[in-house]
Amino acid sequence: MENLFFANVNREDIIRIFGQIKKEEIPLWADLGRHHVMYESDIYPVLMVLAYLHREYHRGETLKRDFEKTEYDGFVWLLRELGFVNMQENFRYAEGQMVGEEILPPRKAGRRKTSLSFSDLSGFLSQSGLRLEASLLARFVASLLAKPFVILTGLSGSGKTRLACLFARWICENENQVCLVPVGADWTNRESLLGYPNALEQGRYVLPENGALSLLIEAGRPQNRHRPYFLILDEMNLSHVERYFADFLSVMESGGSIPLHPDGTEWEECGVPASVRFPDNLFVVGTVNVDETTYMFSPKVLDRASVIEFRITESEMASYLKHPGPLSPDAVRKGGAMLGAAFVHQARRLKETTQEEMPEVWLSFFRELRKVGAEFGYRTASEIGRFMAVGRAIRPEWQTDDLIDAAVMQKLLPRVHGARRRLEPVLRTLGALCLREGEDIETYLSGEIPGREEMTEKVRYPLSLEKILRMYRAVVENGFTGYTEA
Repeated sequence: MENLFFANVNREDIIRIFGQIKKEEIPLWADLGRHHVMYESDIYPVLMVLAYLHREYHRGETLKRDFEKTEYDGFVWLLRELGFVNMQENFRYAEGQMVGEEILPPRKAGRRKTSLSFSDLSGFLSQSGLRLEASLLARFVASLLAKPFVILTGLSGSGKTRLACLFARWICENENQVCLVPVGADWTNRESLLGYPNALEQGRYVLPENGALSLLIEAGRPQNRHRPYFLILDEMNLSHVERYFADFLSVMESGGSIPLHPDGTEWEECGVPASVRFPDNLFVVGTVNVDETTYMFSPKVLDRASVIEFRITESEMASYLKHPGPLSPDAVRKGGAMLGAAFVHQARRLKETTQEEMPEVWLSFFRELRKVGAEFGYRTASEIGRFMAVGRAIRPEWQTDDLIDAAVMQKLLPRVHGARRRLEPVLRTLGALCLREGEDIETYLSGEIPGREEMTEKVRYPLSLEKILRMYRAVVENGFTGYTEA
């Protein structure tokens, strides 16, 4: 390595380069080159660090665009020797190939697009046999970034569990980062997810066979902090969520720890820590079907989640019947793994985003929901603001009305349920709030429920209005309605 220009570089030199990259606002989550290195929770592409070091050593004004493979591999070796061990190989190159990303001069290039490519994701999902609207995918990803707890509800067999599994496997490097847990109807306490200390053998902890606790422990390890982990709870309302998931709901808000066993020397060999936190790289997705065997969610659960409803349109079904295609989960596996660190980093950054001022329309929704005791509190208002900020960041083409529409559908309407006398007038008013000025809600209540694609510029929030009309129709015909449907 004596012939390489960085032979005498020390750890302090590398840290100084990190500071230069941050100062020049190069996107730290950009996926350039074969490896990236993490330092103080920030992620730096190794190729970019090498380019900055090269520019400093040779007193150049621009960053070098490529390096010989021996030089690049030597620098990776040097970083490890200097103690920067939190490095990840994103993808492999054929022997002898060069690193193919182009590095542009700082400040002139501007920020690269770092949001997930929804068109690419849609393509991967289509190859797997799953066809979903791009807007639904965008809402799903934005909801995960804004709050790592999403509930998918709607028509049975519409792809809820498949979307959760396919997205997780698309963005994760290996299967160990994904845990699919079928919820049992007999889950009455936390042991099904967190295990329990063996009362007959001190110092021994019984892990749940479904792997949920192991996933939680792995996600919390420092070396895995930049990797996303997914806990998917299938049919999560087969049992009372508040019974088996209470510890998660609590620490998700408080940032505290879940105690598992006493902290003593006799427990050191059990392989399970005395307590675990809810790591910020863990994302929980629950799927819900509604029938006589399931339970409704309490406000405690709904306040902490975004609820996304799945519906299949006539055009989507026609497309599937014409070209059904095989269901092939392998088509998406690891397809977006290079974006895993970016996803986690964006989730951390966007949660701290200063929320924009909330439009006046939210106060109108608050007033109407208060009439039935379903008004939202500060937490919901804060999460709505965060969702809107995240939505703007990852999908700039979204308009304010689009974001409000999605937030009403995911955060407010799930709280509305009850009998006709109580809900009918409120649903009328909520429906009117979804129309533009001068439009009459009676026109929509008295006729057939139009599809979202049939709603014209007269409707301000088509996604929410369609749901409200369905809820109104149900409360008139059955005397009772709620957000979730079979």
